Amino acid sequence: MGEGERFRCFNVAKKFRTKVGHILRPDSTHFSRRRLLKSTAAGLLFATVPEIARAQLATQPPPKQPFPDQFSVAAPVSIEVNARPITAFDTRDRARVRFGSLEYRSGLVLTSSFRGFGGLSGLRLDARGERFISISDKGSWFTGRIVYRGREMTGLADVEAAPLLGADGKPITARGWYDSESIALDGSFVYIGLERANEILRYDFSKGFTRSRGETIPVPPALRKLPRNKGLEGLVMVPKGQPLAGTLIAFSERGLDANGDLIAFLIGGKTPGQFAVRRTNNFDISDAMLLPSGELLVLERKFSWLAGVGIRIRSIPLKSVAPGAVVDGPSLFDADLGHEIDNMEGIDAHVTPEGDTVLTMISDDNFSVIQRTLLLQFKLVE
Repeated sequence: MGEGERFRCFNVAKKFRTKVGHILRPDSTHFSRRRLLKSTAAGLLFATVPEIARAQLATQPPPKQPFPDQFSVAAPVSIEVNARPITAFDTRDRARVRFGSLEYRSGLVLTSSFRGFGGLSGLRLDARGERFISISDKGSWFTGRIVYRGREMTGLADVEAAPLLGADGKPITARGWYDSESIALDGSFVYIGLERANEILRYDFSKGFTRSRGETIPVPPALRKLPRNKGLEGLVMVPKGQPLAGTLIAFSERGLDANGDLIAFLIGGKTPGQFAVRRTNNFDISDAMLLPSGELLVLERKFSWLAGVGIRIRSIPLKSVAPGAVVDGPSLFDADLGHEIDNMEGIDAHVTPEGDTVLTMISDDNFSVIQRTLLLQFKLVE
């Protein structure tokens, strides 16, 4: 069962447990919270046998036939996205705004009547934090503009959905590629990581924006051997003036080395190779970005039936990254389901005219009715 399926099942269990808790008396001897959770989990596992079967199929060779999907985008189309504000990030203390090294600014719950909207797994912003490029894990682009009132986000405008095209000009889903999970920018070039295929596509947006065609780039042989459902999850292009300038850094979600650490790659540049990110507390990587200060911010998530869902952001000095290195860094931010989070899979940053560094995160709702597409912003305060 993949992270999305586990996350979805846990949310069902949580909602069911809450509903039953209102019915049972506190001193009831017939049920306990632990017995109820075990019963609910057992029932859910039985109910999700098809999901487990699909996860098992994910270990098989990639499909040779086109992968039809009801959520794929067939052609470019303008869409309307509705936004509901999230006034407080902590559901247990609505006045709280400080969370580790971050300060909550604003958030939105995004919905759309367009069937293909959802599954957002990567995000890149312009220097003003307004124009955005996002990708769905169904092989689609989503572009548009974040609307602000003062410092708070109020909605999205000018949103367009379009299919990711391959070198032949056809949607990549036509060849069974769809799990587009990571994105990096380098001038007019956009790099997209495909998790299950373990490929990286490069697009030149000067040749048609989202209508441009993607070409595969050479990748290390070890990258192609990553687990199909735990492969490429984060891409960062290092700009000029930084250590490793011109290098594309590729992070796996949970490709593990012999020591149980998370495998990552340096592609291109002067010192290509492989390194590892120290894995702690069962967190997996879901995205990464690079601050102008030279700090890599790595967005991570974890799931367990006992502890639930958690996300964190770790800060790792870019100067510590090198072939053969094992890198680590402190956590700047931790959150759980007591906060307004979901399956957070995208992160980026911009600097305001006042000099504030603002982090933006987006969630992948797995096209599930019990999950949400969230857009969250925080100020980095230290």
